[in-house]
Amino acid sequence: MSDKNSNAAAAADEFLSFTLGEEHYGVDILKVQEIRGYDAVTRLPDAPDYIKGVINLRGTIVPVIDLRLKLRLKEARYDAFTVMIVLNVDDRVVGIVVDSVSDVIPLSQEQIRPTPEFGANVDTRFISGIGTVDDRMLILLDIETLINSAADLSPQELEDIAA
Repeated sequence: MSDKNSNAAAAADEFLSFTLGEEHYGVDILKVQEIRGYDAVTRLPDAPDYIKGVINLRGTIVPVIDLRLKLRLKEARYDAFTVMIVLNVDDRVVGIVVDSVSDVIPLSQEQIRPTPEFGANVDTRFISGIGTVDDRMLILLDIETLINSAADLSPQELEDIAA
């Protein structure tokens, strides 16, 4: 096995699983800084709907993205199970709002399948693969692409929001 493959296997073997609606998603556990209950956020004027606003996390201003709205799923609901996952992505801290967090799931490379091709109508650029655990599938998110796209905000615009 080449160094590149062994590094990928080492870096991508544990995923934090969470739910959005009925589906289970996973994000690389190494990107997760903390998990917190959903708090009120400070809304930003003229921000896209999926950017809920910002929070002050121990002196750091953190943009908060509602993942359900970003992925164009059904309307987001906020209840006692709603959670914010604080991620450290490309030296930036970003919060994502999800319906609930499940657990940390180890996946071997054999359990991760490539993203299926759907054609031009389905945007799969945010999906890095599909994990299979027993009879359950886990949609593995490419969180860097997702955060950096943040509905086509440039990295500078995202930084301006966080500033």
